[in-house]
Amino acid sequence: MCDTFFPRLQRGAGRIELERLPYFAEQVVDVLAGTEQMILVGAPPPVSFFAYLDKPSWLTPAGCQLAVLAHPHEDGPASLEALLHALGAHNETARVLERKPIGVKNANVLDAQAIMQAVAKHLPENAIVADESLSSGFMHYGVTASALPHDYLNLTGGAIGSMMAVSTGAGIACPDRKVVTLQGDGSAMYILQSLWTQAREKVDVTTVIYANRGYKILSNELKRVGATNEGALAASMFDLQNPSLDWVRLATGMGVEAVSVDSPRAFEDAFADAMRKRGPRLIEALI
Repeated sequence: MCDTFFPRLQRGAGRIELERLPYFAEQVVDVLAGTEQMILVGAPPPVSFFAYLDKPSWLTPAGCQLAVLAHPHEDGPASLEALLHALGAHNETARVLERKPIGVKNANVLDAQAIMQAVAKHLPENAIVADESLSSGFMHYGVTASALPHDYLNLTGGAIGSMMAVSTGAGIACPDRKVVTLQGDGSAMYILQSLWTQAREKVDVTTVIYANRGYKILSNELKRVGATNEGALAASMFDLQNPSLDWVRLATGMGVEAVSVDSPRAFEDAFADAMRKRGPRLIEALI
């Protein structure tokens, strides 16, 4: 699933909130359970990106009516505008989410939640976020809802090792906008050379490495196919501690300024500083 959002009416709050569908297929099934109609705007119906034994691949609930307002190759925003006119709602005032103050965890231990809170707090308006935080980011998608308006590029399906290249392209295409990559350390190893390209082209990208020293998403996938008793040899295949990766040296060796942090305050300071300056940077967040 790529860039899939599910609008849900929050009746008590009187607002429309855009909710991302979860990453894992079985969680999508739970979220969409009971949905009677799904309107697709520039998106295909949600499907699982891998085939799993005893897990569905087609994720639309039985009996749910699918309606296509705009195909991916068509103009989705124009279709929505036309729908507003057809409904006589084009003069209505849009209701948007209220931007709430964003705090950062006051703790000594840096974790994925503290990272996302600091990113949301200091993200400048009109920034572009390319997210490949994977297992570290699943639980914290909603934190950026209160950030200043920005574009969010989501991981495509079950692929890993793409977002550092995506953010490089975004930075070249939009040189006047700040680009932030949220990147797992394991998947970053698939596309490490993007840092050299960013340095060579002086692309304004800040890369945040979630350094949990492992391919956690692959370990999760192993369990999802029923391999619950992970042996020492299998575990070693997903381990990044023998030797541990040194992202500061990897980045500086390719010409990108880098710093390593291990506390919420240090991360917030480093990220805020990166948002104030131009050029490629990398922050290794030891979580």
